[in-house]
Amino acid sequence: MITLGPFAVAPDGTLSPRAPGLSPAIRFAWRGRICEALMQEGGLRLRAIAGRIPSTAEPGADRHSTARAVAELPARMPEGWRLRLTADHRVAVETQAPARSTAVSLIGELVRFAMALDPYLDQLEGAGA
Repeated sequence: MITLGPFAVAPDGTLSPRAPGLSPAIRFAWRGRICEALMQEGGLRLRAIAGRIPSTAEPGADRHSTARAVAELPARMPEGWRLRLTADHRVAVETQAPARSTAVSLIGELVRFAMALDPYLDQLEGAGA
């Protein structure tokens, strides 16, 4: 068994948490946004900070249009995807995926998530988020 960051890698390539009780995560950037995949028991939690609703203190920001675009987003998202507004007005997109047992399959899941996220990032960018 070898260690790869927070993961233990078995000789057959299977990933598991390095220590019991840990939920290892991979963080990456997609189109300048922070994304993460958190390995949890029974699945993978995928999350991206897709944008941010501007503050009323930001000159020239069209807060209402951005908020409207964010409000319309959940109806367009795939089943099982959630949109959450954080306390600091960031827009988080989250979903669950099956646990992937190897590094190759885990990376494949990250790529699928990032590619599926693209149209929603386009919509948010167009609205100023």
